[in-house]
Amino acid sequence: MIKLHNVCKRYKTANGVNTVLDNVSAEFPVGKSVGILGLNGAGKSTLIRIIGEAETPDSGYVQCSKRVSWPLGYTGGFQGKLTARENARFVARIYGEDPKYIEAFTEEFSELGDYFDEPIRSYSAGMQGRFAFSVSLACNFEYYLVDEALETGDARYREKFRMAFAERRANSSVILVSHNEQTIRRNCDMAAILHEGSMTLYDDLKDALDEYKMLQTRAA
Repeated sequence: MIKLHNVCKRYKTANGVNTVLDNVSAEFPVGKSVGILGLNGAGKSTLIRIIGEAETPDSGYVQCSKRVSWPLGYTGGFQGKLTARENARFVARIYGEDPKYIEAFTEEFSELGDYFDEPIRSYSAGMQGRFAFSVSLACNFEYYLVDEALETGDARYREKFRMAFAERRANSSVILVSHNEQTIRRNCDMAAILHEGSMTLYDDLKDALDEYKMLQTRAA
């Protein structure tokens, strides 16, 4: 179970304060995968980072009774001076996983070759993303947080990632941000729409997608 309790998040901009989450309270049902929809700047990525504890809310809090991943593809929590191998071992120790397994899975799945023993600060953005996806999939989580990660990389690597991710979904739930309707349909049972600081959960995925299309049309 993941519950949001009066979560607020604001950012200062050149035009004043932008409130992306305004006292948002919601409960993500157990055993359901949820797609997060919203126009650009609505706060989708911010919400994912707050749930994954990569960012703190200005007020309110998130209650989690299950083990939740960091946002897949998010590289901010890794140590740039350390190699991918060292970072993989570090993650394993934090989450109580077998370091040898996490290291071996990440090395094989990331396809980084000799770069696996180079500091990750020397990587391109794409290489960092592949490492982050791989080490995330190596760990067992009850909830996986995904921020557009399924759309990253070349076609072959995207398909490889999707297949591995589908295996994880068999025993876990997903909270997924994506602008791709097919990605939402493929991976989610229901959806939420973020708009002007508020979030509405829809049990029916079709209802959510129809409402989002109307929102996009009005904004065009």
